[in-house]
Amino acid sequence: MRDKTQTNSAAPGDRLIRAGAVVFFVGAVATLVTVAPLLLGTTPFPTYMFLLSMLMGVGFLIAGAGVFRSIAAGRRQARAVSGPAPAPSPSR
Repeated sequence: MRDKTQTNSAAPGDRLIRAGAVVFFVGAVATLVTVAPLLLGTTPFPTYMFLLSMLMGVGFLIAGAGVFRSIAAGRRQARAVSGPAPAPSPSR
């Protein structure tokens, strides 16, 4: 039996993962741009460039939230397919 999910359909956490990757990439570029003057011995960039570098961590957290959301949706779907859990047997 084939799975009813389309191969190109978006899972619950996919958008967060993609958005996190984009934010992480912007932060990585900002980090490279910020560090380059320090290595080249030129005048460093203003403080806001260092703050833009923090986007790497923010993007990582956003992508992580998307992964956890995807995991939670998969667990819910697995529980729905397998049915309710059996009642535990009484202890003696």
